[in-house]
Amino acid sequence: MRFAVLGPLEVRDEEADRPVRLSPKLSGVLAALLSSSGAAVAEARLVDALWEGAQPRTAHKSLQVYVHHLRQALGGAEWIVREGRGYRLDTSAADVDAVRFAELDRRGRAAIADGDPQAGAELLREALGLWRGPAFSGLADMPLVREEAARLDERRWSAAEELARAELDLGRHAEVIAELTALVAEHPYRERLRAALMVALYRAGRSPEALEVYRRGRELLDRELGVEPGRELRDLESAILRGDASLDPPEASGPEGTAPAAPPRVPAQLPPDIPDFTGRELVLERILARLDDDRERAAPVVAISGMGGVGKTSLALHAAHARAADHPDGQLYVNLRGAEDEPLPPAQALAGLLHALGLEGAAVPDSVDDRAALYRTALGDRRVLVVLDDAASEAQVRPLLPGGSGASVLVTSRIRLTGLEGAHQVDLDVFHPEQAVELLGRIAGTRRVAAEPDAAADIARLCGYAPLAVRIAGARLAGRPQWRLARLARLLGDESRRLDELAAGDRQVRACFALSHRALDETARRAFRLLGAVEVPDFPEWVVAALLGVPLEEALEHTEALVDAQLLTIVEGPSGRLRYRMHDLIRLYARELGADDPERAAAVRRALGGWLWLAEQATEYIPGPCYATMHGAAERWPLPAEEAAEELRDPMAWFDGEWPAMAAAVRQACALGLHETAWDLAGCLEKYFDVRGRFDDWRRTHECAIAACRAAGNRRGEAVLRRGLADLNAWVGPGQAGAAMTGMLEQADLVFEMFNELDDARGMSDALVMRTWGLVSKGRPEEASGCAREALRLAEDADYLGGRARAYHVMAIAAYEDQRIDRAVDHLTDALELARLLGNSRFEATAMQFLGAAQCLSGQIETGRYHLLRSLEMARSMGDRYGEVFSLMYLTRLYIALGDPEALPTAESAARLSRRHGMNHHLADSLALAGEIHLSAGRVPEAVAILEESVGLWRTRGWPSFLADALDTLARAYDAASRPTAAVTARTEAARLRGTAAHDCL
Repeated sequence: MRFAVLGPLEVRDEEADRPVRLSPKLSGVLAALLSSSGAAVAEARLVDALWEGAQPRTAHKSLQVYVHHLRQALGGAEWIVREGRGYRLDTSAADVDAVRFAELDRRGRAAIADGDPQAGAELLREALGLWRGPAFSGLADMPLVREEAARLDERRWSAAEELARAELDLGRHAEVIAELTALVAEHPYRERLRAALMVALYRAGRSPEALEVYRRGRELLDRELGVEPGRELRDLESAILRGDASLDPPEASGPEGTAPAAPPRVPAQLPPDIPDFTGRELVLERILARLDDDRERAAPVVAISGMGGVGKTSLALHAAHARAADHPDGQLYVNLRGAEDEPLPPAQALAGLLHALGLEGAAVPDSVDDRAALYRTALGDRRVLVVLDDAASEAQVRPLLPGGSGASVLVTSRIRLTGLEGAHQVDLDVFHPEQAVELLGRIAGTRRVAAEPDAAADIARLCGYAPLAVRIAGARLAGRPQWRLARLARLLGDESRRLDELAAGDRQVRACFALSHRALDETARRAFRLLGAVEVPDFPEWVVAALLGVPLEEALEHTEALVDAQLLTIVEGPSGRLRYRMHDLIRLYARELGADDPERAAAVRRALGGWLWLAEQATEYIPGPCYATMHGAAERWPLPAEEAAEELRDPMAWFDGEWPAMAAAVRQACALGLHETAWDLAGCLEKYFDVRGRFDDWRRTHECAIAACRAAGNRRGEAVLRRGLADLNAWVGPGQAGAAMTGMLEQADLVFEMFNELDDARGMSDALVMRTWGLVSKGRPEEASGCAREALRLAEDADYLGGRARAYHVMAIAAYEDQRIDRAVDHLTDALELARLLGNSRFEATAMQFLGAAQCLSGQIETGRYHLLRSLEMARSMGDRYGEVFSLMYLTRLYIALGDPEALPTAESAARLSRRHGMNHHLADSLALAGEIHLSAGRVPEAVAILEESVGLWRTRGWPSFLADALDTLARAYDAASRPTAAVTARTEAARLRGTAAHDCL
């Protein structure tokens, strides 16, 4: 096992010749252990390093789990040894690149001290060649790691300074100028590097530039630090100014009496450049910069990887043509046929390269090693550009790499060549939408594309923004000038024919993907086919295990094979856990291959069952409405205990990462007629969507699943989802002409009837709570009180604690509407006690905010203020925007009553949040409060505008008392604005509403 810390932390299994993938937490544990130089690290210090003083109660247990997983990832428990109350990483010197660097650095400095700068420079270059970036990059801010990373970085740049001195002693001043320029730009305060660059420039006959380097350094030190350069730099400037002989380079020496060699053959093998190259400007700039600047002990190598059809070859060739003039000794090109059944053998590739360099017949040896040695000898220090297209593996590429630093290499491959030492990796993704449309225009005609921008955007989207697909679509349009773009967009819109349409001449998207698919083993092919049937945007590791019905460890091997083949891409979820994504066109190809697989339906049910099994557990820990938890009989696919514990360590974070896939899974379950799975998955999402304020997603998943349940006659599933959907529509639905709360009454009656048919007392209690709200909104408090008492009775009979809490809550609302404030306080106190007994922090905050409001109304100002502020704090800590707005509104009411200037900012905050999250009920209420404040302050135009919006919203909510209050305030605003007719109209409507409400109470 090899550990690399001189850059981003990497672990490589040398025996299996593959990288070891680690999660962020496992990387943190390993980095902390690697930083201890072989000593044991106390468990308490590891916990502090991982959580930095904010560790959870289960931190020590979690650490043990991480150590267990890390041992598994490293291939055995022997790597991490338990010592005392800590852990030690058991490695040898050869296992860690930092240890190898330190030894090479020591030997290099010793050689220089012994008078052998040539050997010292070689050793130091080898040492610095181990570096891939700052030490422990991405983890260097961790406690325990921070000091070691800083020590290693300092040693690196000290070695670079020593190397520069050695190179100058060897007379290589011209060769090191570019390298030293980059180093000085990166580390402008290191005066030894700046001095070396000045000497190199002076010896190269560039004295003015050497003095300019000094001047810029002096200005930087003065501006940033207020100091002058050190004595060495000042003395060096003086020596340059007087042309001191001590700065002269050492005398060059070399072989004498040798005849000049015959000029070598100059190959020019690059295929033609891409005339319509589009959309890769930034990555092209990175590649060219690497080819220009990366001149160390070996040729710079850039490895471009990506899925088939993403434009790797086009990019490589465009970059090669851009730098052809910088490689006057020739340009070599080899198609390695890596995606074909039989990739080009390295021996055959070397033979072709040697022929291109002028060696013929018997001059080309037989063995691969001899050919590789002769190839490197032939190149020597020649400035040659080598393009190795479509590589199959690192083993195929290594013999083809030049040995000197004069050449440059561009490699393309469908797999990421992470094992290619020293290569700069470029991961190529699909185009951005605008880039795809631009390419389409360059091929089909910019005027045609500009004339139908929507159709052009559709074509680019249906091509998945893949360059090859867009290029084929453009070619089809270019060959059919009479076609409108909309016609091709319609053809591509048919998923069953899309791959057929994406073919032009000898170019086919399907054939491109087939090359990658053909290289897989049979199980990986089956995993690929089954993944095409799962219609989610991305997915976690366990999904492949569920589809195949195999253990997670086995499934991970096949998943990695798909990643290596660029048929899957790795993405990072919100919680830092790795997820996988399949390009849309690749998914169509996979679905096409698996269309006749008799096991596909069962595999999809297992995958959906995995999400359901996890969601069923996670939703129990989400604070939300005190609904009765209800689940169905759909198939579950349980995960192993350890994996499940890791997945669900933070249930909210798990939902953050998983909800898009789950929402897509609901839609797919509906489409497949899996109504039990659909409603149960949708129900599990309910509390999460509520807390996070994802109301549109809540509505869409529920409506889809309800339709599936109705079609199947699934009354239980329909009842459960209608219960939540009715609540959603009442409070945050768009509503029209007073339909929101009226709709709640209708839905409550329907839900009650359905649960009554199912003989489910808990569901009936929930329905009556909903009905109570609807009755209160209609101004019928006595009827509402009776309804709430019946909800309480049903909850008590069913031993339904959450139902009791909700019943007490709505009993308080009814009492408040009936002007019985003290009774409302009593009921809310009971609701708060039950919420705490349940451990439901969301409902606890809800009960607390209503209690605070009631206490303020009953004269208990300070107690009420405390409860409102505490509920606001709780809502914000949970990310509960709905609860946050409610607390803000009642605090506004309190501030208005007290004359507190915080009233207006608080009301505006409530309105802003309500508008952002589509909470129209709260928006109407908060606008009414803000309008009242503006009116009291004499800001009449502002008050009128805000109150008119509030009244308009209240008309959609169906709550007469609130609408009447808003109309009364608006009437006063109209009076102040000298609009008496409008004021009379508003007061008349308010009186009518109160009369209607009073009549309805009889």
